[in-house]
Amino acid sequence: MRVKESTRVLVGIAMVIALLVAAALWLGREGDGSGRTVVRLRIWDQSFVAAYRSALDEFERANPDVEVRISVVPWGSYAQKLRLDVAGGIADDLFWTNLYEDFADGGHLVDVRAALGAEAARDWDPFAVGQFTRNGKLWAVPQFVDGGSAIYFNRDLLDAAGVSAEQLGAARWDTDESVDTFRPLLRRLTGVAPWPYNAANDFQSLLLPYVGSAGGQVQEDGRFAFASPQGQAAFGYLVGLIAAGLSPSAADTNGSSDFAKNAFLQGRLPLFQSGTFNLATIRQHAGFRWGVAMIPAGPAGRVSANNSIGVAGNAASAHPDAVRRVLGWLGSAAGNRYLGLDGASIPAVVPEQQVYRDYWARQGVDVSPFFEVLRGRQISAGGGPGFPAALEAIMPVFDEMFLGRIPVAAGLERAQRAGNDVLDER
Repeated sequence: MRVKESTRVLVGIAMVIALLVAAALWLGREGDGSGRTVVRLRIWDQSFVAAYRSALDEFERANPDVEVRISVVPWGSYAQKLRLDVAGGIADDLFWTNLYEDFADGGHLVDVRAALGAEAARDWDPFAVGQFTRNGKLWAVPQFVDGGSAIYFNRDLLDAAGVSAEQLGAARWDTDESVDTFRPLLRRLTGVAPWPYNAANDFQSLLLPYVGSAGGQVQEDGRFAFASPQGQAAFGYLVGLIAAGLSPSAADTNGSSDFAKNAFLQGRLPLFQSGTFNLATIRQHAGFRWGVAMIPAGPAGRVSANNSIGVAGNAASAHPDAVRRVLGWLGSAAGNRYLGLDGASIPAVVPEQQVYRDYWARQGVDVSPFFEVLRGRQISAGGGPGFPAALEAIMPVFDEMFLGRIPVAAGLERAQRAGNDVLDER
């Protein structure tokens, strides 16, 4: 029996529609063929993949209906790509964040307390909880804290210069030369290395501690306020160290701490001020005796910044229940401790921070300076809507100032104005 032409056309159309529907269903699947729900976690540091994989493998054994896949977006492009992906509705189900305010205000994040309950945050680092709290709501599950800044020192070079670790730990910086003991100590180190110290435009490890220990602050009432007399003292001291040849040129260090870190590892820099995030690298690559000391005290004492990285839940995720369960696991003592087992980071669950200390004690490294510096006053790194974009406007001015092309007072005023102009546009 012959089929009518019109019938063949209708059948063909029906088959095309069926194929399109099947393709759409296949492309939209969130499983692996086993019926599991797949959620994705985005981070920016490849070195954390193994720890997260171990933690998530345990989660998946207890939750066989969920699979968590990890994606790594390099730090250099992470923030911009995340902003674009969130705006486009294609961001991962969970992602690392530390500057989250724009996402929270835009309704893009899961309310953690609503999802996990008020008790979930009981054992989390109080600083981290405060960092991720906005308008009375908690917008991320803290994962790890950086601790404060400290000075890594090359013990062999200090011995060669006749400088003891105790002298380094007792040093004090001040614009008053009759009080300042840090600059004279650096001068003693000029005979054993090209540069004694890494004064640079490094926001977390150097700028914040110096501004804080001068008695200043980065922001006040949501506005940038670093162009103060205290800020001028802090920046002036750092820029002066570079001008005096006591630190590498800003042409080498602007925009990256890798130059200073590599110089330290190569034995060309006796003192390297940084955070715990470089601890594992230094232990692995330093071919000399080394240790960790407190940062120099300033006119207002020793002041440092802390920083926390959290995992935020994407409010647009198609799998809110799976996201809630993964957030709960990563914020639990059992799930969070994996991040400290190999000494890579300080867990944000306070009882599990001992795991980190124990690891480094077994390696013969005293990490207490990173913790002790936070016992006193801390300086806030700032934040709020538009903060990342404001920093992008500020940092090029700082770069020019550290290069000596703009006087410190004028540079700070220009940078502060540039940052506040961005905030005003929000």
